[in-house]
Amino acid sequence: MTSATSPLIFWFRQDLRLSDHPGLTAALASGRPVIPLYILDETPGVRPLGGASRWWLHHALQSLRGMLPLVLRRGQAETVLLELIAQTGAAGVYWSRCYEPYAIARDSALKEKLKAAGLLAESFNSALLFEPWSISNKSGKPFQVFTPFWKHCIATAAIAPCLPALVQPNWQSAPGDALDSWALLPTRPNWASGFVPHWQPSEDGAQAALARFLDSAINGYKDNRNYPATLTTSRLSPYLHFGHISPRQIWDATHAAVLHGRVRTENDSDHFLSEIGWREFAYHLLYHFPDLPQAPLNKRFAAFPWQEDGQGLQEWQRGLTGYPIVDAGMRELWQTGWMHNRVRMIVASFLVKDLRVHWQQGEAWFWDTLVDADLANNVASWQWVAGCGADAAPYFRVFNPVLQGEKFDPEGHYVRRYVPEIAALPDKWLHRPFEAPATVLEQAGLELERSYPRPLVDHAAARDAALAAYGEIKNG
Repeated sequence: MTSATSPLIFWFRQDLRLSDHPGLTAALASGRPVIPLYILDETPGVRPLGGASRWWLHHALQSLRGMLPLVLRRGQAETVLLELIAQTGAAGVYWSRCYEPYAIARDSALKEKLKAAGLLAESFNSALLFEPWSISNKSGKPFQVFTPFWKHCIATAAIAPCLPALVQPNWQSAPGDALDSWALLPTRPNWASGFVPHWQPSEDGAQAALARFLDSAINGYKDNRNYPATLTTSRLSPYLHFGHISPRQIWDATHAAVLHGRVRTENDSDHFLSEIGWREFAYHLLYHFPDLPQAPLNKRFAAFPWQEDGQGLQEWQRGLTGYPIVDAGMRELWQTGWMHNRVRMIVASFLVKDLRVHWQQGEAWFWDTLVDADLANNVASWQWVAGCGADAAPYFRVFNPVLQGEKFDPEGHYVRRYVPEIAALPDKWLHRPFEAPATVLEQAGLELERSYPRPLVDHAAARDAALAAYGEIKNG
């Protein structure tokens, strides 16, 4: 039996902050003591975190524990929660909603079991501007094209204001695990050592990143976001995924910056907020098409003749494809846990169209190596590039890695940063070292195949082969 003074458990998941937090606010408003809990969930069917996400999570939990008496427990979520309820006499559990198919199945079963036992079980939206089921087209069906989806959202759906700061939270503690016992950090070797200068995995880090962006990079964002050599994007994606910041906070802060004249043109702010919109769209798709991680939205692509190219996949992962902009992107990913969005499109196009390796292989690598690995965003974006998803780039749109490099890294600053072995090449040849005259290579101290590889494939021939493969399923 529980009483009016029995505590509530608040189960933190992808909402590792204290501000603008509907679920946590509701738990504290109940008047009950609140036991803050994080579970390293081992429920069957829940996708395990990738290595880069584990690194981020360690530091995020370390930060959150500095603000409240966070209880850490490991195991299957239902078992952990029922044990903690029995140990503390808790009246129930509140949590923020997740939208991955496995999370929905887990949470639905848990909510039913808790309520059947006479316990409180409430979930809240802490991660999205719009619940996926609240948006539909004129036919009452889910959108499958981004632009009308986003126009509909901003024209017809209300965005709730941010919540006020928490006042004198009443926390209650309980025994839990030592964070280090989870061994989330890589050690032998510590491949994440290069992440440290780039990230501050915390709520303060999220707010600092947003402030930096709104103070400078948002001006010119519409055009500058395509150039990877400079810090011209917000880099908020991992903070959003782990819930260090809410999309409402970003929305409100951006509009406030426009109102106060810090943003020179609304074109820039509109384009930035449309990136928040793409995240909303990805979650909309994942909710309505829960098999998206396993199956192409365009069912014709189930018959696409993908190639088994283990060697090509490995060289792509290592940043040794022979195309400098591709290799720079893959090395940036390995060294920093992140990759510029324009370059993500280039490297993804190379994998699925030049090498014709299945998009799921690329999605799996990104899941393991990105600090912002997010199922909805990752899957929707890979299917978009592959041409088989919602609002997909036409399959015949194949990024030319040489021309993309020359257009978006014309002075070679990005490539030289991450592919230093070709840094001495003149700009003219930097993105096409395989075409450079022997004298130029010699002057640059570059020996192809020894110090830098020749291209894995001829792009023109690979493009033709990809289009022919597409023709087979298009006409089949």
